[in-house]
Formats: sequence, C-alpha cells, structure tokens
Amino acid sequence: MSSGAGREQVFPTRQVLGQMNSKLKGAQTGHSLLKRKSEALTKRFREILKRIDEAKRKMGRVMQIAAFSLAEVTYAAGGDVGYQVQESVKNARFRIRTKQENVSGVFLPQFESYTKEDINDFQLTGLGKGGQQVKRCRETYARAVETLVELASLQTAFVILDETIKVVNRRVNAIEHVIIPRTENTIKYINSELDELDREEFYRLKKVSNKKQRDQAASDKEMKAKRQQEQQNGVKKNDDEDEEEAKDVLGEHEDDDVIF
Repeated sequence: MSSGAGREQVFPTRQVLGQMNSKLKGAQTGHSLLKRKSEALTKRFREILKRIDEAKRKMGRVMQIAAFSLAEVTYAAGGDVGYQVQESVKNARFRIRTKQENVSGVFLPQFESYTKEDINDFQLTGLGKGGQQVKRCRETYARAVETLVELASLQTAFVILDETIKVVNRRVNAIEHVIIPRTENTIKYINSELDELDREEFYRLKKVSNKKQRDQAASDKEMKAKRQQEQQNGVKKNDDEDEEEAKDVLGEHEDDDVIF
C-alpha cells in the first residue's frame, strides 16, 4: 500500500486505535464483497455481450428473410398490402411483458414477447391472391420482432451493467487505494505515538524509582550515622560513670559526716 494517501487527523488514543482497527476491518470486508460483486457483474456482462453479438447476427438474417418475404407478398398481391393491414388491425396481437432479474443486487429488466392467438384482425388480407405469401410474411416478421425484443432486452441490460460495473470499480479502487492506505497510515501513526508515550512513561517511572532509591539510601545512611552517633554517645557516658564509681571506691572523695 502506498504511504502517499496521508492519514486522518485524529488524537492518538487506544479508543481511537480500536475504532480505526474496526474501520480497517470493515473496509477490507467491503473491498472483498465489492470485488466479488464486480467479478460476478463482469462475468454476466461478457455473457450478455456474447448473446448480443449472436442476436445481431440472427437479426440480420431474419430481417433479410423478412424483406424478401415482403417482396414476395408485394409481387403476389399485385401491389402494396400495407394499407389493408393498417385498416384491418384494431388490437395488437404481438405483446410484451417485462420482468426483472437480480444479478448481485443489480436488477436487470427483461422483455418477454408473447402472442394472443385469439386476435387475428387481418385474416382476410390476401384472400383474393397472395394469401400464402401474406401468412408466411406475417410469421417471418413475428420472428423478426421477437428477435428485436430479445436484442432490446440484452442492450438494456448491457447499458445498465456497464454503468454499474464502472461505479463498483470506482468504489473498489477508492477503498483499495485511498481508504485502506489512509486507515493503515492512521493506525501506524497512533501506534507510534502510543509507543512513544509508553517509552516516556517508562522513563518517567524509572527516574522516579531512581530518585526514591537515592532518597531511601540517603535516609538509611543518615539513620545509620545517627545510630552510630547515639551508640558512641552512650559508650562515652557509660565510661564517665565507671570512672566516677572507681574514684569513690578508692576514697578520693570523703563521705559526709553522719550525725546520730
């Protein structure tokens, strides 16, 4: 991870360190989930891209056949039958329903075509001539519209997935190259500051302990000297008393007269 992402402006405490560790864990978990989501969306994106290519190729073939079939109808009916179809059709026979598909939390719309068999407004078209060609042309264009609906569904999912993948990849890159490095730098900063505080506290305690030891040693020395002085004074006093007693025994001092 790059150290150029900077760090957050926080006060270095153990509580903030715990918050930063939780934030880092959450960022790593989110990065992992978004990475897997991006991979799943990319896989589906490639599948849709492949299906779009196939649908476009199929669409080209079907439209070619439909155009040739319309030319047959025009030749067989002796003119353009488009106005007859427009006049006879009242309700849509070919219809579309929509549904959604969930791909890793992304809802992709899907268009599904179906035909209402009970509606057949232009069944009399081409009754005079060209009826078989009109029927074939209708079936061919129905297949063409089905292919067009499938292609529209794939194209819509393609656009949505493309935008979603870009957003997810931007989030993945932001977490990987900005949020995680910044949080790691912040954790390193807090750890270094806490280590420095611990060293200062250890040095202070050591100094205090040394001072207490020096004070205790000085106090013990003073107490010892005092005791020695007291002992010396006590020995000297005892010697003086012994000398006085010895003088009295030798009769150097006369006793006072006793009157009876």
